[in-house]
Amino acid sequence: MRIALVAHHGSPLTQATGQESFPQAAGVATHAQALARLGHRVTIYARRDARGLPGSAIISPKVTVEHVPAGPPAPLASGELAEHVAPFSDYLAQRWHRNQPDVAHAYFWTSGLAALAATRDLDIPLVQTFGTLGVAQQRHGSPGPAPDGRIRLEAYIARSARAVLAGTSTEAAELARMGVPRAAVTVVPCGVDTDEFTPEGPVAKRNGRFRLLAVAAWGGAAGSGLAQFRHQGLDILVRVLARVPGAELVIAGGPARAQLGKDEVCQSLIAEAERFGVADRVTFTGKVAAGSLPALLRSADLLVSAAPDDPSGAVAIASMACGTPVAASAVGGLRDAVLDGTTGVLVPPDRPDVLARRVRLLLASPLRLEAFGIAAADRATARYSRDRISRETLAVYERCLQPATSLVHATF
Repeated sequence: MRIALVAHHGSPLTQATGQESFPQAAGVATHAQALARLGHRVTIYARRDARGLPGSAIISPKVTVEHVPAGPPAPLASGELAEHVAPFSDYLAQRWHRNQPDVAHAYFWTSGLAALAATRDLDIPLVQTFGTLGVAQQRHGSPGPAPDGRIRLEAYIARSARAVLAGTSTEAAELARMGVPRAAVTVVPCGVDTDEFTPEGPVAKRNGRFRLLAVAAWGGAAGSGLAQFRHQGLDILVRVLARVPGAELVIAGGPARAQLGKDEVCQSLIAEAERFGVADRVTFTGKVAAGSLPALLRSADLLVSAAPDDPSGAVAIASMACGTPVAASAVGGLRDAVLDGTTGVLVPPDRPDVLARRVRLLLASPLRLEAFGIAAADRATARYSRDRISRETLAVYERCLQPATSLVHATF
């Protein structure tokens, strides 16, 4: 099968400059390589987001990336990407009229918009992955401009695509509320590289305290520091720490370590920690290189999250793959990924008292904590390996190539 992966958000060859722990472009490349191992030819159409990128490059056997000039050769925020859909779409249309793929798979809503326009006169089934939905971001108070236009376009894209891959059962239900036929939606969660994220391997240095680790994403102009850290629940985690004596909270993410002193989110969190008397037990790592994340995850006793929403649960899945259990609010992708009482604990959102109590109980029982870690690694390997996720995605591609009447209903 000839498969086109559409990555308007950026190239897998560009080093991520945002604060996200799992850059979306890198995930597209990993999926492409897994498909190639299954015998398929894959072309990634990525927006040129850095100077010096080649017009095209072979990144592994049977996987090629083509860099599309659409907008400035620099990383763009999600709101800015929409301004550069037209030239990206025109490029796809020209390429696909000459060399038509069997199926196109678009990542993020602007990619879907570009791919839909490019396939208007072509019989190419489109599979759509959103990653995040504007309606969910609006509901959970994500900082930044209101995504009203994006919400309308996402509904149009989802109803027009041959199939939609929802990352979680929560997203699948959201798509149903948007009017997307259930037969078109399949839940395919994000995967994890179980060769890189594994219980065995280097461990980041510890200081003897119980370690609670939060992996966060912030930066850019999307709202004030106060809004950003509250949106990610970091203020709640500070309150949790105040109820867990003897533990430290390590916050990974944000700008480079040298810039933390001037960072608004960091300053706001320090003020919050001082207010609760735990400033000496809160540490910031700054931006973590992708290759350093597994060692950091292995060093933690628990990965913690109090975010009001987690669209994919990707960090939790990576943590579990490293044998580190998760203590988190029961939201979004975390509800699917974490088995409460088996691979971690889930509590109602915005309940620092309940989260702190569950954390204290786990830390007081080393044998139970170890059992949770073993179960977490087993679940991550069995359910979320990249190869399994790619096979599930491939099954959706194959259904798209069948007559429409043969498509089966997805199970939510």
